[in-house]
Amino acid sequence: MNLPSHVKVVEVGPRDGLQNEKRAVSLEAKIAFIETLAEAGLPVVEAGAFVSPKWVPQMADSDAVFQRIQRLPNTRYPALVPNLKGLERALAVGVTDIALFTAASETFCQRNMNMTIEESLQGFQSILPTARQAHCWVRVYVSTAFVCPYEGKVSPDAVMRVVSRILEWGVDEISIGDTIGAAVPTDVEPLTLRLLDAMPANQLAYHFHDTRGTALANTLCALQMGVSIFDSSAGGLGGCPFAPGAAGNLATESLLYMLHGMGIETGVDVSKVAEASRQLQSQL
Repeated sequence: MNLPSHVKVVEVGPRDGLQNEKRAVSLEAKIAFIETLAEAGLPVVEAGAFVSPKWVPQMADSDAVFQRIQRLPNTRYPALVPNLKGLERALAVGVTDIALFTAASETFCQRNMNMTIEESLQGFQSILPTARQAHCWVRVYVSTAFVCPYEGKVSPDAVMRVVSRILEWGVDEISIGDTIGAAVPTDVEPLTLRLLDAMPANQLAYHFHDTRGTALANTLCALQMGVSIFDSSAGGLGGCPFAPGAAGNLATESLLYMLHGMGIETGVDVSKVAEASRQLQSQL
């Protein structure tokens, strides 16, 4: 197999994982969760979102989370920001890494963000100058890159139209999402070929959900094609509150087990990740 020697694992449990939970998680538990995940050696731990608490109540205390977490010097702690106001809130509490989001499916974008894809991309243009002035690292999520819960199959052409626009703005990383976990490897291969023709592999990440048990198979396909950045969630937490049928993210423990078993380095202690999951379990 033609495989990368090292993979960057992006931990999304504290944000994408917890946002879909109905039971409130205490501030103290969130902080412990984030800090334990960082101590495990995860290079990126997405720690919160500066979104409306009306729509995503689990993220209402993100300001306090960022004010209180003990940050490790070699770990990024991105925050999801939907607009300029969200970015300003994030910067006020010391956020240096941000994530923006859009979709490849028009209906999903309107249901999720209450705007068209074009309007979401125009919103990036209002956010990015301030983010660059603050020297932020910027990642962009492109949701529903394979299947939309409302429109069905999404074509690679639709994904590339969105990605091409994002690349024009020089962001640091683009995460391509299988939002409802419906993709299979034969979907991943043609899209990856198109993406790697347009951007370097070290800028491309995949965000696979495991709704139908295909996340690791899709990961292996992407690995063999040269992708080396993958999102996952400790304990398989999460999904998307705006995507019917989106069960859990790919579990970080499962991803690490496969990668380490294949001799691929991550720098992450899987037992420490499992400890973080166990600590949070009593809250859920």
